[in-house]
Amino acid sequence: MKWRWLFSLIPLAIGLAGAIFWNGGDLENPIIRLRVSSSTLLLLLGLLLTLLLAMILFWQQLAHNHRRSLEQVQAQAIEDRRRFLQRLDHELKNPLMAIRAGLANFANAPTAPGRQAALSSVETQTVRLSRLTADLRKIADLETRSLECTNIDMADLLEEVVVLAKDRPGAENRRVTLTVPQAPWPLTTISGDWDLVFLAIYNLLENALKFTEPHETVEVRAREDGQFVVIEVADTGPGIEETDIPHVWEELYRGKGGRSVPGSGLGLALVKAVAERHRGGVSLHSRAGQGTVFSLRLPIEGC
Repeated sequence: MKWRWLFSLIPLAIGLAGAIFWNGGDLENPIIRLRVSSSTLLLLLGLLLTLLLAMILFWQQLAHNHRRSLEQVQAQAIEDRRRFLQRLDHELKNPLMAIRAGLANFANAPTAPGRQAALSSVETQTVRLSRLTADLRKIADLETRSLECTNIDMADLLEEVVVLAKDRPGAENRRVTLTVPQAPWPLTTISGDWDLVFLAIYNLLENALKFTEPHETVEVRAREDGQFVVIEVADTGPGIEETDIPHVWEELYRGKGGRSVPGSGLGLALVKAVAERHRGGVSLHSRAGQGTVFSLRLPIEGC
């Protein structure tokens, strides 16, 4: 930034070079006498002061706008942090209360089956907490870790994602289809971090499977769009309420339709973080009662 101020010296440098040229050369160096009336001088002085005052006011306005923008960003960051902590408190409170209740039931259970049920409840909540902290750590790491760039064959990656997602618990009896273009040319490779791109697409597919019923269909589609590859994951689930759509990418946010579905509430936030690290983006289209289409947009030259 400080080097830009050197440009202000260009007029001085031009003037100095001209003076040296005229004084040091063989050219005639005429003397120019300028006569200005008092009224003209006052007019020019007023014009100069007006321009100077306008410049001062302009820079003051720029500084004021910058301070305002900075204050708005800081206020938004504080509000986002407050909401995140509230959601984190809620997400931690429920399993911790369940663990305390399970331990109390274990202590008071007179029979082995009762104790086994209490232990099973504690184990379930412990796993939930473990997944929550693991996902939080992944998001934090995404902000600082460097991308391990490689050429990614998106067709192969999508096939691996689909195979793995089909084997996850709860995916039984759901039909997962994959559509990858082959004509007139196959889907192009992209430059990106293979592990992160895989994780983002898997999270989208896992999310879709959680919100569909047995015998319903989840579609994974891929296409090229200029200098981008777009991956869409479409489901026939309950859809997302319009008021929830602006918030679904936020950490730990749970809309009305997602509060009864198991999960950390961090999967979509992680997808967005991966997209932004690759200079891409995310979006969704949803109709309540019909389903949702999530889109992950990745540049061909992502890193």
